[in-house]
Amino acid sequence: MAQILAPSLQVKMSITKSSTPASSMLPNTWTSVVLKQSRKGSIKNSTKFKVCASIKPDVSVQNRVEQLLNLDVTPFTDKIIAEYIWIGGAGIDLRSKSRTLSKPVEHPSELPKWNYDGSSTGQAPGEDSEVILYPQAIFKDPFRGGNNILVICDAYTPAGEPIPTNKRHKAAEIFSNPKVVSEVPWYGIEQEYTLMQPNVKWPLGWPVGAYPGPQGPYYCGVGADKSFGRDISDAHYKACLYAGINISGTNGEVMPGQWEFQVGPSVGIEAGDHVWCARYILERITEQVGVVLTLDPKPIEGDWNGAGCHTNYSTKSMREEGGFEVIKKAILNLSLRHKDHISAYGEGNERRLTGKHETASIDSFSWGVANRGCSIRVGRDTEKAGKGYLEDRRPASNMDPYVVTGLLAETTLLWEPTLEAEALAAQKIAMKV
Repeated sequence: MAQILAPSLQVKMSITKSSTPASSMLPNTWTSVVLKQSRKGSIKNSTKFKVCASIKPDVSVQNRVEQLLNLDVTPFTDKIIAEYIWIGGAGIDLRSKSRTLSKPVEHPSELPKWNYDGSSTGQAPGEDSEVILYPQAIFKDPFRGGNNILVICDAYTPAGEPIPTNKRHKAAEIFSNPKVVSEVPWYGIEQEYTLMQPNVKWPLGWPVGAYPGPQGPYYCGVGADKSFGRDISDAHYKACLYAGINISGTNGEVMPGQWEFQVGPSVGIEAGDHVWCARYILERITEQVGVVLTLDPKPIEGDWNGAGCHTNYSTKSMREEGGFEVIKKAILNLSLRHKDHISAYGEGNERRLTGKHETASIDSFSWGVANRGCSIRVGRDTEKAGKGYLEDRRPASNMDPYVVTGLLAETTLLWEPTLEAEALAAQKIAMKV
């Protein structure tokens, strides 16, 4: 019974009854999400329903907690709260902890390094567990508001060596290469994700233990029977804008309960920083609502779309006159390193890249104009203008944006194939196209 009650109580505690500034992420918009969940009919026993309905939080206590959460301390102190965020040992798990700073800051260089217990995150042995956090990027904190900040960090040993799970360090090296810098690489990342009902591991809006109607009406759909979790998507959108994340849009996806947000265009290492911070904010919002976020590339087996993280990419040369030929050369390089990219594009991606549901087969490389069933898609506008960008459709939703963006720049700008391999690849691609 505790499992049934816990999520609803968590949601009630995070609903705000009074009007609060945009800086507070304790919105009263969760009501529609809660109502949708309660209408699903998953609790069939009337006795259970009576128990759920009879337990109510103490309103006075709830209000006092909300007042403290929304408290503006800026008139009373110059101190701020910095939330240090890093990536855990699984490579996709976000961790964070808070510290007080004596005054507001504007640049990561003003922030102190910090440390954490790496043995508790799968990143260090117990006998030598200290891992050092290096602040790398700052965003405004939409949860605490004021001058409080979110800090994206990467992790190092006490000797200053990047730990194995620190993928940002390698990406930063690639993006600092003069040849890469001169090409000003742009990225637009389309992050798909799935919202799951707590405890049952089943998508939001789906009947528990059963399936909704087939795909078709849900993509960018509107209506209570087609859109599940819009409040979460909208709250996330506004929170990202408040934080300073370069979020460019959102939409409901093909599978019901699945959504997407886009980040970009972002230059170089900034793309990874912004995507990771956006993921963190989304995790915090779903935590408040009592909904589970998953980045699994194929959360539901069968005739349902998986979840990807399509990565749009261009260089200065691609965006200038004659850029289409530069794009073709980049695609040729990508074809020669297909296995290298696939191995770095997310765990479980083989369950998604089947050649169905708008994907190419994981075992072969292909490209085409306006073809969403290819590894690399080139837009009609790019073909018509003779310049523009390419879309790598292979990355899974759980990919590391530092790895993917860095690898794209490395393969297309720094790596040179042999003449024999280049000629053979060109012949194969020509035959497929």
